[in-house]
Amino acid sequence: MRVRRRTAPTGTATHPTATVTDPAVATHDGPSIGSEAAAGSDSTGSDGASKQRFNRRRMLTYGLGGVAVVVAAGAAGVELISHGVLPGKQVLDQLDGACSVPRPPMVFSTPGASISKAFYSKARNRTVGYTIAYPPEHGPGSTLALVVMLHGFGGNHTNALAGMSPAQAMALHIGKEPLAPMAIVTVDGGTEYWNPHPGDNPMAMVIGELIPLCQRLGLGRPPQRIGTMGISMGGYGALLLAEKYPHLIGAVAAISPAIWTSYAQARAANAGAYASAADFAADDAVTHAGALTGMPVRVASGE
Repeated sequence: MRVRRRTAPTGTATHPTATVTDPAVATHDGPSIGSEAAAGSDSTGSDGASKQRFNRRRMLTYGLGGVAVVVAAGAAGVELISHGVLPGKQVLDQLDGACSVPRPPMVFSTPGASISKAFYSKARNRTVGYTIAYPPEHGPGSTLALVVMLHGFGGNHTNALAGMSPAQAMALHIGKEPLAPMAIVTVDGGTEYWNPHPGDNPMAMVIGELIPLCQRLGLGRPPQRIGTMGISMGGYGALLLAEKYPHLIGAVAAISPAIWTSYAQARAANAGAYASAADFAADDAVTHAGALTGMPVRVASGE
């Protein structure tokens, strides 16, 4: 496959524009693409299989000892750009064809149950929404491995997997084969990145509140495994989560992670990404990457 690379301008987040093993176009973190979930919302449903086709990008799978981590957000950026939700359509049009390859349409099984609720997070000092989606033929009461999906900038638990629902992601076929059964959870992480900020600690919310909630439901409870994934801001958060808690996270997949190599770069691109230079030093995913040694890691990236 031919891959054309583009280099991000100096002072911007390192957002990859192509993946070496699969076609993928990343996007810069953009304006809000959804509103926060209504506090106390509670809805249960089953999502129908989508007929939408991503004609440029494909889904990725990552295996870990029988537990597959589906990277279903790889097409999110290009779809949002294509429809004008995020900036960059002109650049996308210019790049179109650089990594395009013929591929069949996505195939889904009948999705399993999907449950959306909310809880008050002491770590974030606010009510946060979340969605738990089960694989086909599964629902509440099932004991399954768990994937924690972290949304990008401006997103929330409802659109963390832009272009498909979490239940559809769990029902996706890869090479005519369904994914290994697992559950996925998405949650509201705010807009100040997944690292701690004064009065708002989404990382602590995920570790101390969201994952225990899921484990009480039989998801990600030993011996079942937990993987984490994310796109852009969420890709950074997924890597940081795995670095900080390698005893809990078994695998990590990041699509176009929003990562800077200095606090000055981060502040110039997004002043709210880190609260201070000291916070950047404490939560820089590049500096602490050594903590990922021995862990299955997937990073879909270019230059």
